[in-house]
Amino acid sequence: MVARAAAAPDLPALDAAVADCFACPRLVAWRERVAAERRAAFRDQTYWGRPVPGYGTSDAVIGILGLAPAAHGGNRTGRIFTGDRSGDVLFAALHRAGLANQPTSVAADDGLTLAHTRIFAAVRCAPPDNKPSPAERDTCAPWLHRELALIRPTLRVVVALGAFAWAAWWPAARAVYGHRPPSPRPAFGHGAHVSLPEVPEMPDLLGCYHVSQQNTFTGRLTPAMLDDVFGRAKELAGLA
Repeated sequence: MVARAAAAPDLPALDAAVADCFACPRLVAWRERVAAERRAAFRDQTYWGRPVPGYGTSDAVIGILGLAPAAHGGNRTGRIFTGDRSGDVLFAALHRAGLANQPTSVAADDGLTLAHTRIFAAVRCAPPDNKPSPAERDTCAPWLHRELALIRPTLRVVVALGAFAWAAWWPAARAVYGHRPPSPRPAFGHGAHVSLPEVPEMPDLLGCYHVSQQNTFTGRLTPAMLDDVFGRAKELAGLA
């Protein structure tokens, strides 16, 4: 898989290779089981049931790094953060920030386009209980590394959604930019900002609580907090 990822000459080729990955037996079994059994509300739909590629522009200046596709969201629709409550919150915020043409993301053919932005996940298959194992994270890492390498010429800031994505960023940054992460590694927190002036080609990193229902329903993450993060991302990317 490492060779397949490294050989992808562009994002369309990478996306096609991602969607054809069968490297992690537990994740393959889970994504296919969910696609076969389906949730009652979606029983008449055909699930994607495969790894979910990134989505957005090839000249992105802002990257949004998530954890993994949702079982009945991206694993159903075939597009990251599409068709679930997390996506409802995320794309509404991107629309308010002027980074998406519409505030909803319900299906892969719904007309959504992103401006200056690409969204991708550390793990490309829906994991049981939303918890990929460390081995699955590491097996999937070459896809993330290659995606970052392909958008490296324009990428200026990465927003890490949650502690898992924050932790996944550091080995990816080392693989793509060839520099050791700070030691000790900066702690994750909402609004945390890491800039490495000594490595000017490396994007700034912003922390953001994940847009999960656990956070948004309890008020731990509010629309105003998201607006602040994406406003800061636009400033760092030179869009504001």
